[in-house]
Amino acid sequence: MPQFSFDVVSEVDQQEVDNAINQARKEIDQRYDFKGSNTKIDWDPKEKVITLHTSDDMKLRALTETLNQKMIKRGVSMKSLDYQKAEPATNSSLRQTVKIKTGLESEQAKVITKLVKELKMKVQAQIQGDAVRITGKSKDDLQTAIQTLKSQSLDFPIQFTNFR
Repeated sequence: MPQFSFDVVSEVDQQEVDNAINQARKEIDQRYDFKGSNTKIDWDPKEKVITLHTSDDMKLRALTETLNQKMIKRGVSMKSLDYQKAEPATNSSLRQTVKIKTGLESEQAKVITKLVKELKMKVQAQIQGDAVRITGKSKDDLQTAIQTLKSQSLDFPIQFTNFR
């Protein structure tokens, strides 16, 4: 009997992040409360870091709210955004970095394998780098495993790929 499998990963669509940032930039350029405040959003796709620059704390909150709204509209999970502490920058302005989390860390992968083992079904989970491969003889068992993982309120985003 053939073996079926799928991978559990934690990834972010870079293009959607880029689109959300561009939409947030457009909104900031047009909003009255940001006029003349030297507010900007920098995006480094290689490092997966967003840097927010603005003049005061109130504008920083509005900027993060705008960015979050655009990310949600583009389907980017808020769990994958890691907001760092705001820090003072030049000319009495504020700077805040937002790291985009991708890949499963070993602790997160262990949580997923533990959940799969608790199902007591004929499926196996094995950690493969920053993903977890789940294999089984029945497609129904694998779909049950997917539904169980989706129903869990994990503190990190997960996606399912390579279903074969």
